[in-house]
Amino acid sequence: MQDPQITLVQSSFAKVVPIKDAAAGIFYDDLFETAPHVKPYFANADMAEQGSKLMATLAVVVNGLRDLDKIVPVAQELAVRHVGYGVKPEDYNAVGASLLRTLEKGLGEDFTPEVKEAWTTAYTTLSGVMIDAAYGKETEK
Repeated sequence: MQDPQITLVQSSFAKVVPIKDAAAGIFYDDLFETAPHVKPYFANADMAEQGSKLMATLAVVVNGLRDLDKIVPVAQELAVRHVGYGVKPEDYNAVGASLLRTLEKGLGEDFTPEVKEAWTTAYTTLSGVMIDAAYGKETEK
């Protein structure tokens, strides 16, 4: 990622932080509506706690974009754990799409084409690393 993109991701996420609980709700509502096959992954989850974990994880990733050597191993471990929950490589696309729609709803007019592109680049990069770690480099993305 280029530095201006990192700045866009970080500055736009800073605007989401004050509405993080609502954003997590928007995200999971969107995900379960658009990819209902993932809902069983969360059958035993406290969704408020899950939302808090999601936002905390996003904060770590967003704040670490300038130091990928620190966040990549954590993301890789997370991806390997997700295999045990039943997550499949194609689920990453659904999550990415829901993330973008959540940001669009949460940021409103601040969700510019440049912000969308920066988030898409960040998510695609990180999800690629996670898929490779969990399923091997030959896996279709």
